[in-house]
Formats: sequence, C-alpha cells, structure tokens
Amino acid sequence: MAAVFPTPDHDHGRCSADALAHAEALCVKRGERLTAMRRHVLEVLSASHKPLGAYEIIDLVAARGPRPAPITIYRALDFLTAQGLVHRIESRNAFLACINNHADGAPVVFLICERCGSVGEAASGAVAESLNAAAKSAGFIPKSPVIEITGVCVHCRE
Repeated sequence: MAAVFPTPDHDHGRCSADALAHAEALCVKRGERLTAMRRHVLEVLSASHKPLGAYEIIDLVAARGPRPAPITIYRALDFLTAQGLVHRIESRNAFLACINNHADGAPVVFLICERCGSVGEAASGAVAESLNAAAKSAGFIPKSPVIEITGVCVHCRE
C-alpha cells in the first residue's frame, strides 16, 4: 500500500508512471478510450500530489501545445473522475490524480496539508462502515462519499 503522504524524495516518476499504467489498463478492461487529451490531463495531475484547478490544468496543458478550451478540460476531468482516476477536492474546487487505485465507490478520506498543499488519501474502512450505517438508517443512498480533513502533514511537522 502506498504511503498516505509520499516522502518528499520518493520516486515520483515511478509514482506517475504507475498511475498512467493503471489508467491505461483500467480503460482497456472497461472498453473506454483514454484519448490523448484525457491522458494529457491525467499526466498533468499525476505530476504533483497537490490538487489543481481547471484553469491551472489548462495552463499546464498549453505549455506543451495549443491552449485547450475550458470545456475540453472539463470533459476530460468528467471522464477521469467517472473512471475513478481523478478525485475532485470540493473544498479547493480542484482535482487530484488518484494514486491509490482503491475500489470504485469506496469512501475516501482526503488529508489536506495546510502548509505544503499536498493531499493524502487515507484508507477509511471503519469510517465507511459507520457512514454507510448512518446513511442506511436514514434511508439515504450516498453518491460520492468523500471526507476532507485539513491539518499539517507528517513531512511539514518534521
């Protein structure tokens, strides 16, 4: 299992390559197309462990070619999010590549560092059970069970 907050000196090239390889394999398995734009957006997001807004993504994509229209980026983000390859960080109105390859629909706890801006994904089995029980008792069906917690990561505390 990957560390919640990868060490600053981790092999980020390997981390990013693994995320892209997972995306390609998942799309083949599901019969979906990882188009050049979708792949490019995923590459931009997987180049960092910090969430990026859509217009930041546009700027980074434009650095390697023509500037895409916002709708093009939003469509790519919609696809990547639907496939579970990207998460939306609601509190930041930004997106983050999923590097943990957890099960579809599994609740995710995002730990957001207020100092460095990194976002970690924590396993949340016990939290998921509790939330699912609460939702079920209320007759509620959760659509996107996500929890965001801000604080200071282990690397910034050291």
